Amino acid sequence: MSIFTHATVGTNDRAKSKAFYEPVLKTLGVDYIGELGEAASMYGANGAPAFIVFTPGNGEPACLGNGCTVGFAAESREAVRQFHAAGLANGGTDEGEPGPRSFTPTAYASYLRDPDGNKITAYCFKDGE
Repeated sequence: MSIFTHATVGTNDRAKSKAFYEPVLKTLGVDYIGELGEAASMYGANGAPAFIVFTPGNGEPACLGNGCTVGFAAESREAVRQFHAAGLANGGTDEGEPGPRSFTPTAYASYLRDPDGNKITAYCFKDGE
């Protein structure tokens, strides 16, 4: 059972955000599901939105949360590498190259910033490949 229904990040440029997230999340098997009116782009699996990129409803600019990261599950270490490469190719910036992470023996991850500066990561916890 998941304990979350969805995660969101804000954007100040929905077109630029969509051009980033659609190819990046596709590397992990996460689909673009559609728009939620004029406010949000939705991503998920089996038609259920799990990750939403939106312009804030209060009319204020989207801003970063210090210490906030959205983590995505990767089926393989290769998917982690593809996620990172797709992010860099589509306007993201590097926040941690693909590689092992020391907190568990099987942790393998990469970190990116999206075009708005939101921090995202992809993790695989399977033994090496």
